[in-house]
Amino acid sequence: MRKVSFTLLAILCLSFLFTVRAPAQHTPKFTTFNAPGAGTGGDEGTYGQSIDSAGVIAGNYVDANGGQSGFVRATDGAITSFNPPGTTWTSPQSINPSGVIAGAYNDANFLTHGFVRTANGKIVTFEAPGAGASYGEGTFAASINAGGAVTGSYGDANLVDHGFVRSPGGVTTTFDAPGASTSPLEGTFGEGIDAEGAISGWFSDASGMRHGFMRPTDGVIVSFDAPGAGPGNGQGTYAYGINAAGDIAGWYYDATNVAHGFVRATDGTMATFDAPGAGTGYVQATFAVSINEEGAVVGYSIDEKGSYRGFVRSPGGALDTFEAPGAGTGMLQGTWAMSINEAGVIAGYYIDASSTAHGFPLQ
Repeated sequence: MRKVSFTLLAILCLSFLFTVRAPAQHTPKFTTFNAPGAGTGGDEGTYGQSIDSAGVIAGNYVDANGGQSGFVRATDGAITSFNPPGTTWTSPQSINPSGVIAGAYNDANFLTHGFVRTANGKIVTFEAPGAGASYGEGTFAASINAGGAVTGSYGDANLVDHGFVRSPGGVTTTFDAPGASTSPLEGTFGEGIDAEGAISGWFSDASGMRHGFMRPTDGVIVSFDAPGAGPGNGQGTYAYGINAAGDIAGWYYDATNVAHGFVRATDGTMATFDAPGAGTGYVQATFAVSINEEGAVVGYSIDEKGSYRGFVRSPGGALDTFEAPGAGTGMLQGTWAMSINEAGVIAGYYIDASSTAHGFPLQ
């Protein structure tokens, strides 16, 4: 599945003070947590994925048997786990200010379905029109806005991907970016949705190059490429988070397969950046994944050793990196910043030296 990398990886256990370049009046604080039932071995543990305006965190955890369940962590630290009926793998992706969560799950036949979970625990599952019914096909919900509209993508019976938007009332509209490939495992992917319903995402063309897009509420898709984006298969521009102003954050691969972050303003101007310490080799460097209403961006970078480090980029462009206390420094270990809310609180996870994941907010 295309987002497993983001969802591989919550009982309050310890708070740490942590030093980063920041105003003297505020010392950032990590709170680490582990979901009840989360495994403690390699490739197990707790993965924070999204944070709402109040500080409630949604994510997933992997147990000792390799099963993956969803969780929601309240501001008092209480954690509730959940799974849609019939699931074998649950992947919450986004939580809105009302505490409504959107994500995806797999059934026993490895078919992927979308779900929406209300703050009181009611789960509604759904399929995008045209979604296939075989392994590797189905519906993946990626983001939910304040009003309850959901965007994501679905794979059809030919394994071609298409974008969708589902209204708060459950009406689903599908879409394809102009020029999107019709080859298997290629196509159009909705990733973020703002309060008005504008969607950010990316698509692959016939040559395999990726392009970012913004789909406003009138449905007329505007595509764009980051300066320096490579033209090769898998290279190009990946657009992810979008805020109410229409600013979009994401990353692009250049012609040497190094990833760089970008922010695209609503007027189309783009700023590119690299997190301090990011590597310059294949599938390394800087990945921006979330942008808040103020324009602050978070994500993670990979160094030359394959170790991960979180970063935050201020609206003015200043970059700070950080590492969670207890994060490992080996390959595929370290710190992932996945979401930032309006108050600037960051949610994510870290992988320790035993390759076990732990969730955190950083405030």
